[in-house]
Amino acid sequence: MSERKNSEAGPSKTPIPAASFPTHNSPRVWFITSSLSPLAVRLIRLLLAHGDHVAAGLPPNEIEDDDRSEEFRELINECKSGRKDREGWKDRIRGIRCDGRIMGQCGAAVAEAVEVFGRIDILLCCTSEAVIGTVEELSTSLATQNLVRDQFEITFFSQVNFIKATLPLLREKHTGHIIILTGITGHIGTPGTPMFSAATWALEGYCDSLAYEIAPFNIKMTIVQPNKEISVLSNKITFAPQLPQYESHNNPAPGLRDILTNVVNMHPDTRISDFKGTNTIVSRYPRLPSDARDTLVMETVHALTAIAGHENPPARHIVGYEGVASVKEKLKTVSEELEDFVEVSCAVDIFKSDVGRAALSGVWKGEGSSVGTAAAAEGTSSS
Repeated sequence: MSERKNSEAGPSKTPIPAASFPTHNSPRVWFITSSLSPLAVRLIRLLLAHGDHVAAGLPPNEIEDDDRSEEFRELINECKSGRKDREGWKDRIRGIRCDGRIMGQCGAAVAEAVEVFGRIDILLCCTSEAVIGTVEELSTSLATQNLVRDQFEITFFSQVNFIKATLPLLREKHTGHIIILTGITGHIGTPGTPMFSAATWALEGYCDSLAYEIAPFNIKMTIVQPNKEISVLSNKITFAPQLPQYESHNNPAPGLRDILTNVVNMHPDTRISDFKGTNTIVSRYPRLPSDARDTLVMETVHALTAIAGHENPPARHIVGYEGVASVKEKLKTVSEELEDFVEVSCAVDIFKSDVGRAALSGVWKGEGSSVGTAAAAEGTSSS
């Protein structure tokens, strides 16, 4: 797990600041697509303490898992406890069973939230599971191929279904904020999680396009990208059978499978016995100590509370020093490769232009310059 770093003093532990909420005149109504993760439970507790209302989506396969739903059930018991500092909580939270993969259930869940609370202000899409396995390992059998489909059903299509169910309400109200919790996997592919990365990229591409479509209706869109460990270690991990060619002593690629196996093996109830050489597919919810869960997710919880409902929220927000550094390094690599091959890129142009010449020389002029005018003219003529 990463630590935030101080650029001047070197690596150091930094206290997590208290949650900061944008000012608003009335309590906001949240719809959270998956509310049983350690991150979601901690977020909900802060929202209720702040006076907001929460429609908490409960995936049926998770709410029926006693270990997975333990923290959420404890929260509900708190809400009903009659404690002075929990007064009114039980009236401002509604758990709604819903399988996001089924469009009809998403529509019904959104309708129930509106019936109970009158509206939805913020839709937080935070449903996630990670399938671990290389491209080749995920193509060895019908069972592993189905894991690929499951990855997209959970990470991509279930979120899309909630967005489609909520959009008409936000458009009619002419306001709202859609937040998508992904990860820096939206920028950086990782060996061992090709399908998790692919589904994340698909979701982010979908949301980038959607952001332009909904802007005229005053609906905001933000993609929040914490480190990949946030979404992976706070949700279900499924391990595909490993091929011997990809075992760590045979393959120099980073051993994410080994790292995650070590994490789930830390707790006796989630320990994975040796299944190398078998066709066994194994799924686990990592069970980290309570303080480790807090350390893992609270920076992201703080980011969500600070951004949600903001008058001018960012289109993308990267959480944490390590994530920022990783994305900067990736963008630097892309930029350097672009410059290395810019002559090849521009050589295919049939019509030479000021834009092409500027690309080759590395000198770009500002908007309104001759280059900008030429670019606009080219765009008009080509269309």
